[in-house]
Amino acid sequence: MSQAPQSARESLAGPRARLLELSRERGVSLAALSELVGRNPTYLQQFIRKGSPRKLEEQDRATLACFLGVSEEELRDAKDNSYVEAPSRRESGDWVEVPRLDLGASAGPGRVPGGEAAFDTFRFSRRWLEEQGLARAQLSAIRVEGDSMEPLLNDGDEILVDRSPRPFRDGIHVVRLGDTLMVKRVASAGAGRVALLSQNFAYPPVEVAADEVEIIGRVVWKGGRI
Repeated sequence: MSQAPQSARESLAGPRARLLELSRERGVSLAALSELVGRNPTYLQQFIRKGSPRKLEEQDRATLACFLGVSEEELRDAKDNSYVEAPSRRESGDWVEVPRLDLGASAGPGRVPGGEAAFDTFRFSRRWLEEQGLARAQLSAIRVEGDSMEPLLNDGDEILVDRSPRPFRDGIHVVRLGDTLMVKRVASAGAGRVALLSQNFAYPPVEVAADEVEIIGRVVWKGGRI
């Protein structure tokens, strides 16, 4: 069954109600839309009826909006104040100011994020960003906390995270698992699952369902003390 019952529809609001409305208007099932974004057939049904996941991932929202012919904003929760909505970088002349967030991503067992407001900026040369292939990247800077990603990332390092929507590929990402923000190497584990891997072998791999992990962005640069 691909549609929520009447009682559930009446209690829906925001992007869940809009997505259900659009699926009915376009005559396409939630199962088909779930498969469109590469998820299991019940993914969007669970999103609408059970609130899991809490919100659509950026790339899933973009794919659905394009297919349904609407703006991404129609599928975005107005109350969503997540890291994905971090302040945009500012550009002036030959320099680009990237927001530095008052936020840490755990490289240990994980932590609950605190404030996500920009408290400072890093200034990068526009030319350098172009040379790194980051001219159009949606960048924010946060700090690493913990030692599980050593020696690649050390406690206190600053990392640039590119939040640009893109198809998933293995690599170092900032992710949210439940209410915990982490930086890990994320790898496909087959059958709708992903592995969260540490560089420090003292920390064992963690394997979870792909639906349980929100990929915030890809780590594209690091800086820290020697």
